[in-house]
Amino acid sequence: MKAGLTFSEPHKAEPYADALRQAGIEPVLISPGDPRGLAGLQGLVLSGGTDLNPARYGAAPDPRDEEPDDARDELESGLLAEALAADLPVLAICRGMQLFNVAHGGTLIQHLENSAVHCVPGNDKALPVHQILVEPGTRLAAILGEGAHAVNSRHHQAVERVGAGLRVTARSTPDGVIEALERGDHRFALAVQWHPEDQVRRDAAQRKLFEAFGAALE
Repeated sequence: MKAGLTFSEPHKAEPYADALRQAGIEPVLISPGDPRGLAGLQGLVLSGGTDLNPARYGAAPDPRDEEPDDARDELESGLLAEALAADLPVLAICRGMQLFNVAHGGTLIQHLENSAVHCVPGNDKALPVHQILVEPGTRLAAILGEGAHAVNSRHHQAVERVGAGLRVTARSTPDGVIEALERGDHRFALAVQWHPEDQVRRDAAQRKLFEAFGAALE
């Protein structure tokens, strides 16, 4: 099975690609410099990266925002629309979750005042930095198990208004920041704010996210 994997910097794509391969999925790299559609692919992974252009959700720029990458925003928005229209499985991670929310009409908090809570200190990207609580009765709970899970994190933005048709399925325990979303009317449309691709070699629960995504591919 093959899944499209979006990215902008090749070295940052490798942890996602490795996690997909561990789950038996062949990643097909898609970037603004080498764009393509989803023909011949069975799913889509939206990876992490820089901040979305706030114009996409009707907001003025915050001076703490990163430089917009409009080409990537446009590419991923189009790929997500294509995947959802075809009911292809989607796994969206970090920036990918924020784009997933905005694509459904949601908005973002442009800068978390307590962003240090959501940033792994040091160089170990797999290090858990806070806990999340997974809501019972959700697809995420069926994959990870409901209740508390320790996750890594590196983001300064987060979901504010939730997009239409999306369900909040996890929040961080320190501050209630939304950590996962899903869309129940699709075969598999799941988004997480943390970085499971960095945890798969240490945490069997995080591997299950990629395994469940793989199981949904046809």
